[in-house]
Amino acid sequence: MNTDYFAENGLLARAIPGFAPRQAQVQMAEAVSKAIKSAGRLLVEAGTGTGKTFAYLVPALDSGKRVIISTGSKALQDQLYERDLPTLLLAMQYGKPVAQLKGRSNYLCTYRLALLEQEMHFLAADVFADLPKVRQFRARTVSGDVADIPGLQEQAPILPFVTSTNDNCLGRECPDYENCFLVKARRKALDSQIVVINHHLFFADMSVKDTGFGELLPDADVYIFDEAHQLPDIASQYFGESLSSRQLTDVADELRLAYRLEAKDMSQLGKAADRLVQDCQAMRLAFGVDPSRGNLREVLAQPLMQRELQRLQESIKFCYDVCKLALGRGEQINNCFERLAGFMTTLDHVTAVTEVGAAYWYETTKRHFTLNVTPLSIAERFSQEVMRAGCGWIFTSATLTVGEEFDYFSQRMGVTDAETCLLDSPFDYAHQSLLCVPRNLPDTSVYQRATQLAERLLPVIEQVPGGCFFLCTSYHSVNQIAQVLRDKLDRTVLVQGDDNKQRILADFVADGHAVLVATSSFWEGVDVRGTALSCVIIDKLPFMSPDEPLLKARMEDCRLQGGDPFQQLQLPEAVIVLKQGVGRLIRDYQDRGILILCDPRLVNKPYGAAFLKSLPPIPRCRDLARLTEFWKEIETNENSGD
Repeated sequence: MNTDYFAENGLLARAIPGFAPRQAQVQMAEAVSKAIKSAGRLLVEAGTGTGKTFAYLVPALDSGKRVIISTGSKALQDQLYERDLPTLLLAMQYGKPVAQLKGRSNYLCTYRLALLEQEMHFLAADVFADLPKVRQFRARTVSGDVADIPGLQEQAPILPFVTSTNDNCLGRECPDYENCFLVKARRKALDSQIVVINHHLFFADMSVKDTGFGELLPDADVYIFDEAHQLPDIASQYFGESLSSRQLTDVADELRLAYRLEAKDMSQLGKAADRLVQDCQAMRLAFGVDPSRGNLREVLAQPLMQRELQRLQESIKFCYDVCKLALGRGEQINNCFERLAGFMTTLDHVTAVTEVGAAYWYETTKRHFTLNVTPLSIAERFSQEVMRAGCGWIFTSATLTVGEEFDYFSQRMGVTDAETCLLDSPFDYAHQSLLCVPRNLPDTSVYQRATQLAERLLPVIEQVPGGCFFLCTSYHSVNQIAQVLRDKLDRTVLVQGDDNKQRILADFVADGHAVLVATSSFWEGVDVRGTALSCVIIDKLPFMSPDEPLLKARMEDCRLQGGDPFQQLQLPEAVIVLKQGVGRLIRDYQDRGILILCDPRLVNKPYGAAFLKSLPPIPRCRDLARLTEFWKEIETNENSGD
């Protein structure tokens, strides 16, 4: 690769207003170029502000090879495809086709929308209310991406009815197949030289290839994973299996629809569907009223759960047998028959709790349950993939290391024979930021701690000249803190879940002085520059609960191998998550801001040093009054022109 691309008067500087060369960016680009040419493996941690996106895009485009770029979030995927790639395509005069591809649930299914319109008199009020928005969108969309539907919430109840799943898609038998938005997107991807996807789609493709029944993605010469720290957890989902009551009730809805449209003389279809829904509800109640996650092995040892499971198995089999009698009467019935056959097999697998080497766990929401089996390690399977001859593999993130070592990531992913590159952020944290771990905060286990925390920090938030992120480790804390701030703070308070993530973020930036209270999805993949984000508050260290079933199983396995689960699993995972949250604050050379970590364990527990060592070199204090001085110093410097 020609490094002149990044020179002070180079191609990028001439084509992109405001572009300035950065030494760390050039180092990363050279390392990526080397890995591409040698078909090698590379791990890169690039601190915030390195410019890692251009550092891998430029050598990827320059290589002339077919490249798949995978991101951890849809937000970064959209940013890459809609902003960064077009900029470089123009600057580098790259003329080969590029494409973006998402998972099927992101695309409007016109066939299922038409079915929904036939059943309007059966629709729930919230689904009916959103139907006009979807209809208007269908008339004008080119991509079919449901995230672009104006005014539609991220988890809108109508979405499962107007998008498809692997289970209910009719494939080539669908009357709308040739005009399908997903099919068009896949065809474009197959003909493109650069394809931008996300990690979920990459592993979905791997799992489809493992079955021997086709593929979702084209083969490539180079695979680049941004936000690579997310890969281990996402990979685990796809190398395991799961079955949810939502899937079962969805097929019950399809059976009722098939009864009304394709087999009106077969009332057994409706009765079988009703029984399946009833048995799903009964099994959900057997898990207890409140939403929870837990060990499936333990739960299935209970006589009540064994009885409910048997009834559920019998209900699925009954639906299967009734469908079998109606085969050939219509595509809906045929599709339901195939799905029910798959559900019976999957249910057997996820409840075979005597098998070793996997975590068997469940998760419940207010209405539904999911049964899961997840492998404890995906390292062996993934290492087979990255060792394929002739392919380059690049993994990058701002948070791949723990204590400046790549071991935790490389061991979990099986990428043990790789070049590494660790690049610090170019930002001047000593002058741009201040970290406070306040004294005399309520202990992390105190009842109603989040409420007390919000009330204690109200004066601090009021002094912030710009906007503020209040990042929490649970939805329960989000709700408590949001309630206090909305009652007592004279600012706009935005809360995760109230609207689509991107629209919430746009409102936050436009306001300039808002407070956003959020959990997991806002800890990373969010880029707010300038005074709109001047303060980040984190309620406590993001340790995953030791009762979380997947972690619990991995901890047990670690103990059996003579390891230390806290040091080898819980601590490094929490360090990586905290690094992501802290990384929201300083996003540009002109940014100024304060970081408040509301967890005394950072300074009074030995393991606190592991967190502090992994954070940027931000000056620290314990006194909240020091934050007032910081803002005065910033104001003085700005007034003096420094």
